[in-house]
Amino acid sequence: MKNVIRTMGLFLFFISLCSMADTVKVGVGTVPAADAIILFNGSRDMLDSLWTYWNGPRLAAELPIKWQIVDDPVDSGTVVSSNDRAAAGGQYGAADIVTKQKFRDFRLHVEFLVMHKGGNSGVYLQNRYEIQILDGDSTKHGMAAVINETESPYHLYNGLGQWNAYDLVFRAARFQDGKRTQKAMVTLYFNGVQVYTNQKINQVWGGANSGLDGGNDHGKGITDTPGGLKLQAEGHDVRYRNIWIKELDLSEPDTDF
Repeated sequence: MKNVIRTMGLFLFFISLCSMADTVKVGVGTVPAADAIILFNGSRDMLDSLWTYWNGPRLAAELPIKWQIVDDPVDSGTVVSSNDRAAAGGQYGAADIVTKQKFRDFRLHVEFLVMHKGGNSGVYLQNRYEIQILDGDSTKHGMAAVINETESPYHLYNGLGQWNAYDLVFRAARFQDGKRTQKAMVTLYFNGVQVYTNQKINQVWGGANSGLDGGNDHGKGITDTPGGLKLQAEGHDVRYRNIWIKELDLSEPDTDF
């Protein structure tokens, strides 16, 4: 009987270890997956080598990128500030930065910190679909919303001067004979809490100055082209660090993780 109990105990311990191994690692400070692409680690060299200005219709900035590498206001190390003066006054699209590499399906981790009240930026998936960053806004246009398409989980926001994290899995729209047959889809964790799952994304919001396809049929004319990860400049001091991405190939319309 003791041997049976011992065997059962070892079995349950093994199952527990397996469960722990499968636990999703999310939230502030999450280290990159072993096979992830590091997009920003705090260095000027990485910013200049992997990123560029988005060449949209409102582009007003000139290379080299004017986003400044500054000290982390909370922890050690350096981070990047979105306070590019070419975008002063909320001129989104004037100085947005985008990765040179383009992506289709992926797992993404981004950490951000808003320095001042009303601070505004945004994380654009495929340079199309915005996950909003906007201090003080809890509407469908607000913090951590798929802009204009989901409610804002504002209660999970850590507030001014504190680091926050987006962890997400994104699946690009699918097409057949040039027509969209499946909409883009995303699952998002905000500061370690899953806030929406397999959320379909209908369109690009904000017009041609916002991102790829924004000026195509009022943002509804999504095309079958990959895009880079974009960070928005609106003349505010929003800081970023620990940005990494892992390419995926999601044959099924499921982004839960």
